Amino acid sequence: MTIALTHPDKLLFPAAGLRKRDIVGYYRRIAPFALPHCRGRALTLRRYPDGIDQEGFFQKHAPRELPSWIESVCLPMQGGTITQIVGDDAETLAWLANAGTIELHVALARASAPRRPDRIVFDLDPPDVSGNDFAAIQAAARAVRALGDELGLFNAVQTSGSRGLHVVWPVTADADYERAHAFARDCADLLAQRHPDTLTAAQRKAARRGRVFVDYLRNAYGQTAVAPYSLRALPGAPLATPLDWHEALAHGMHPQRYHVRNVFRRLGQRDCPWRDLDQHAAALAPAIERLSQLREA
Repeated sequence: MTIALTHPDKLLFPAAGLRKRDIVGYYRRIAPFALPHCRGRALTLRRYPDGIDQEGFFQKHAPRELPSWIESVCLPMQGGTITQIVGDDAETLAWLANAGTIELHVALARASAPRRPDRIVFDLDPPDVSGNDFAAIQAAARAVRALGDELGLFNAVQTSGSRGLHVVWPVTADADYERAHAFARDCADLLAQRHPDTLTAAQRKAARRGRVFVDYLRNAYGQTAVAPYSLRALPGAPLATPLDWHEALAHGMHPQRYHVRNVFRRLGQRDCPWRDLDQHAAALAPAIERLSQLREA
């Protein structure tokens, strides 16, 4: 299936001169790298039909005009159900881009087991609105990685494409969201106890006082994380980019380093650092037990 591109010359990233045809082309070309992290997962879309300089919106519901060849899934939600698109192939990503989708956000559980997440995600953003203190984010990511090592979990890291880093622990979906969320919250609490001057688990911004918030809140049913290789609706078309740890912690790294104009040069020179992420999935139950021991020590 090949979509018919509409309004190909519409500017979606005006400052960068990127038109709709460029964004559709990007998602087609990035599909081999992005699909392993979208396939079988419900997508939440961030759409900017008139370009990123105009107001956009998040969309969970699959649109009424969804073609029959695009996969979707009906999922339970409070008070009923919701039908969402599943990102299973390159033309689905292209169709979404043609509909003005800039960002793709994915569920942490697969649609086949929607209440059992197979990712634990920590979102680390700068402690101040300027977003200039990326060294603080790198230090926070280093602390999360050290805890992951203690818990026997594999640590993966990516830029958010916006202001910070995501640290991701792949797990085997042996726990439901309630247990996974409690585990992530307890991890954030322990990290804040270990690093009280630099990290916090406090949700209220007023309580953070210049510390990095170890954001564990995405680990709940219905929440999402930005998909690897998703564009972000920011000038320059940056994207969420999986990294090796030596890259993530290197001097000079910043969360918008990779964008639509340089990512393919990167991928032409090296494999994606997350190419075998699922092979590193570990059961959550032993990590929960180990965390309990660490908290009691």
